[in-house]
Amino acid sequence: MATNTAGRSGTVGIIVMVMGVIFAVAGVVTYFVVSDQLAAENITVSEDAAMFAGQDVTGPFTAYAEAEVINKHALEATGGKTYAELDREDPARQTAMQASFLRASLFTSVVAFGVAALATVLGVVLVLIGWALLSLGRQTVLPGAAAEPGTASAPA
Repeated sequence: MATNTAGRSGTVGIIVMVMGVIFAVAGVVTYFVVSDQLAAENITVSEDAAMFAGQDVTGPFTAYAEAEVINKHALEATGGKTYAELDREDPARQTAMQASFLRASLFTSVVAFGVAALATVLGVVLVLIGWALLSLGRQTVLPGAAAEPGTASAPA
């Protein structure tokens, strides 16, 4: 029975490790693809931003900073009103709509970076769990067999 458990534990460990590697690689690749696509847009954080002023938007922090500046500029242009608060005939409504669209696009990239980071960390955790399962499978001792020095034997 212990041999079967050791075999299953090792098999599950390998499967979990493979899944972990897939998650980690997918997360890293996604992070760099999103960064590359964002960089291709040639967006620069506005000079009046609270953080990262003048830097290229290529990552989650610069994307968030630019989204906040866009919101500030839109509210200035609309007298402090959001798209939903403006009258349908108000010419500033178009500005508010475009600002809202740009902010949503930037926030989507921020979320994509977060999901990519989550997948990467989850992948690393799965590799560690798989490694632990694989190690446990190798340490299983058959009932009645003598334990190696320094290892606990199974209760009889």
